Amino acid sequence: MTNTDNINTNRKVLLAPSLLAADNLNLEGSINSLGNNYDWLHLDIMDGHFVRNLSFSPDTARALRKRYPDAFIDVHLMIDRLEVLLPMFIETRPSLITIHAECEGHLLHASLSEIKKAGIKTGISLCPPTPVRNIESVLELADLVLIMSVTPGFGGQKLIPSSFDKVRELVSLREAYKYNYLIEIDGGINENNIISAAKAGCDVIVAGSAVFNNNNPCEWLAKFKEALNNLDIYGI
Repeated sequence: MTNTDNINTNRKVLLAPSLLAADNLNLEGSINSLGNNYDWLHLDIMDGHFVRNLSFSPDTARALRKRYPDAFIDVHLMIDRLEVLLPMFIETRPSLITIHAECEGHLLHASLSEIKKAGIKTGISLCPPTPVRNIESVLELADLVLIMSVTPGFGGQKLIPSSFDKVRELVSLREAYKYNYLIEIDGGINENNIISAAKAGCDVIVAGSAVFNNNNPCEWLAKFKEALNNLDIYGI
């Protein structure tokens, strides 16, 4: 496991298992099944309004930080009412908090600034229909941009191939303006497309069902960590 508090764009591809697909009655057991072959823990927060599902609460995020004090905890907020709920998650002290561009857009700049002021890494997420141009004005505040490659709300969906076009666009913008954000992808990642995601320019790859529905999550992660580490990204 890597505690990546100083995230950067050195093109080491990180793996972030999504706890949405873990055993909710035994999260600790699910995390332990990963061995040391993960980099981040990805925690999806759903409020039943922004997406049609409910998942974890601030109490879960707080318990994760207490149980895994050195882990890089990647919290993805799929919620409305940022002004009410965001402070509750900041208080849990995750490593990074990602908010959605589509959620109360007038609060986007202020919310990212609030996260950054608290000493927590900032992320911006885009749903599949939302173009990258919608967040260009706040990219300078971002430590990470998360591309949703499925419609957010439920695991086990198929990846939308055009998501890779957004990734490539973000790579170009980062190079043109000397930004330092990482590019993360989440949704439908499996053994058939994980290498393609890295080749497109993803720095952080979230995988849920492919990891936790596997008979040996530790072995699955080890296999693809080795493959990603050996990938000649710059030679593509």
